[in-house]
Amino acid sequence: MLRHPLFLGSALLYGGYQLNKHWLHLALPAGLASYLNDVLFLPLMLSLALAAHQTVYGRGATLPGTWVLAAWAGVALWFEGLLPLWSAQAVADPADVLAYAAGALIFQLWMNKRVR
Repeated sequence: MLRHPLFLGSALLYGGYQLNKHWLHLALPAGLASYLNDVLFLPLMLSLALAAHQTVYGRGATLPGTWVLAAWAGVALWFEGLLPLWSAQAVADPADVLAYAAGALIFQLWMNKRVR
């Protein structure tokens, strides 16, 4: 699972974005700078969860769709609902919820697969 091209691409994109954000400071399009992390978060997190799940239940196991939905709801509630109440650095953005949904959909459609 951790060798899946979408996982590797997501990890490289996320790492490149963080490198740019903290050291390179290259100008990025506003949409990319605002939502790339949010789209990539769930595919990366759920891929790690799937790898652990397959370690326990076998390579043929996948994550149930309800787990993917619950992960999306939990992440959206925490980062867009609760965290902004406690942290001045966190800002609620409804578009982030859609970005998390896109990431969950990417994972469910193309990454939540059995290992051959």
